Amino acid sequence: MKDKLFKFLLFLASFLILLLTAGIIYALISQSMKTFSETGFFQFIISDKWNPKTEEYGALSFISGTLMTSVLALVFCILFSLPVALFNGEYFRKKKISFFVGSMVDLLAGIPSIVYGLWGFYVVCPVLVSLGVSNSGFGVLLASVVLAIMIIPYASSLSAEFISMVPNELKEAAYSLGATRLEVISRISLPVAGSGILTAYILALGRALGETMAVTMLIGNTNAIPSSILDTGNTMASIIANQFGEADGIKLSSLTAIGLLLFLITAIINIIAKYSMRIINQ
Repeated sequence: MKDKLFKFLLFLASFLILLLTAGIIYALISQSMKTFSETGFFQFIISDKWNPKTEEYGALSFISGTLMTSVLALVFCILFSLPVALFNGEYFRKKKISFFVGSMVDLLAGIPSIVYGLWGFYVVCPVLVSLGVSNSGFGVLLASVVLAIMIIPYASSLSAEFISMVPNELKEAAYSLGATRLEVISRISLPVAGSGILTAYILALGRALGETMAVTMLIGNTNAIPSSILDTGNTMASIIANQFGEADGIKLSSLTAIGLLLFLITAIINIIAKYSMRIINQ
């Protein structure tokens, strides 16, 4: 009876997850149909117009801003999180300094996004100005830097866990054959933990795609495609946060459609990640 009850609870939990996902998809699609019926699905994606006065709405500007900030943040994240992961998971694993660094990383992961936004405005912004970047044009760059700092804890913590799980027998065998520490890391640790590290960065990218408050405070909130990383812009999450409260009619439907597109982009990235992990594991 206990086994049957436990199996039923597992089935119920799985069914609720599927039901919740279906409910989210239904709500987004049903509330977006007004926009898609008037504008067209593909026309809504490729249009960069956002004019409430003429009721012309398109998502291209916000898709561009989202992808620019998220991809740039991921690049910055990899540059800093992978060394931290190797520090904690390989070089100083189970050492006091590793515990201290790991604790600081976990602390950064728990800071609210709005605090990161304030920090970016009062700290990162003046630093960029001191480096010669124009005060009126670092929206995407500033948002990307802060986003990178926000996702580094997730990527580094998960990557360190996967690196630390690489069997010691493989490393010791490589050392016995005369391999150096760098060769063991590049040819043993990173390839074996590759699928897990990829998963960590996909999860980090997922958070960057959906981040709202910090980006809204820093990106400049301009409804146009950023011409460079030094230009201002808007993301899919920030435009929803800025205008959802006062929206109605076709505008409300358009904002919901942007939310649906963000959901689809995240789903596509997760699917690509799963197939990439299968290829790596093979």
